[in-house]
Amino acid sequence: MPLEHYKRGRFYWVRGRVEFNGTPITDYYRESTGSLTEAGADDWIAAETNYQRRCHLVGPEAALTFAEAVVLYPANPEAAKQLIPITARLGSMPLSSITEDILKDLGKELKPEASTETWWREIVTPARAVINKAHRRNPKVPGISVSRYAGEELNAQDNKRGKLSKIRRIPANKEWIERFCAAADPHNAALVRFMFETAARIDQSTSITHDHLDPKSYRVWLKAQKGHVATWVVVTPEMMGEILSLPHKRTRSPKTGKLLEQRVFGYASSTSYNERWKRICSKADIPYLSAHAAGRHGFFTELTVRQGINPIDAAKAGRWADPSLPMRIYAHAEAEEADLRALFRTKPVQPKTKKPRKSPKKKGKKDDK
Repeated sequence: MPLEHYKRGRFYWVRGRVEFNGTPITDYYRESTGSLTEAGADDWIAAETNYQRRCHLVGPEAALTFAEAVVLYPANPEAAKQLIPITARLGSMPLSSITEDILKDLGKELKPEASTETWWREIVTPARAVINKAHRRNPKVPGISVSRYAGEELNAQDNKRGKLSKIRRIPANKEWIERFCAAADPHNAALVRFMFETAARIDQSTSITHDHLDPKSYRVWLKAQKGHVATWVVVTPEMMGEILSLPHKRTRSPKTGKLLEQRVFGYASSTSYNERWKRICSKADIPYLSAHAAGRHGFFTELTVRQGINPIDAAKAGRWADPSLPMRIYAHAEAEEADLRALFRTKPVQPKTKKPRKSPKKKGKKDDK
């Protein structure tokens, strides 16, 4: 039976086999297309059928194009928007012919005035994800690894733009947190303390409802995000008490005016906090820090740099699978360079050497005369 779609829940699924001249050339399919519409499911079937027939004729390594891989990739709205110009440029290319240099050079063509960080985030990352998803579907299709922009690549673009690509983040410390909270309303004070204590992301934090709280075990349920699975995170009794004491607060959709579901910290989205935090920081006379700098950067720097906690333990508490990642990105040096240089000029204290004690002279016997 050729591939056909059917609706299962909200999504369209497919069943059947891909045929060539009436002969099945694949195993039996029973999987989701990831599409909410019949038209999207039709596109999925057409792309998969064309791909499998070319695999049958020329082999999988040479069969799949980037445009076909994009159709098979379950992109969220943000990634789909990023993939439109990339597909216009690379769509007809077989995946086997796309190299690291092609992906990295695409930034100069599509976003010539952007930073290398933007190239990485909006071009390299979504394109690489499409290729590697196709590789996971069929290991005979080559995957791809891409190194970060560094050295001359990074410096050349920074010089062209006249500013640095990588913005140095300043992590929050306890003093900043306390001054922020003193000037903030209860919901924002609890929000910043929660992120500083748990390393939760802003979207995870603002999505928390009262159904996500387990007061008896002092736990909060965090949704999955950026490669992290959904999980319970333990908080201090003081933190749980502060959360439970917050007045219930509901917000309206800025587009429709409709009341949204009640969320613990009162924000409807992960970007709503920004302007409010700027006003709080101005009132507290402290530098503005983003939620990411106050939360994840502050959390890891506080534990490892200021309190000397083992990076492996700190990474586990912050739900990083690989401790090298937060050490590279989230741990910030805080010692003054001049103070470190001065250590080389400090004369070490010489231990006092004790003079050897003279051994007492033995009294000899007088000769008898």
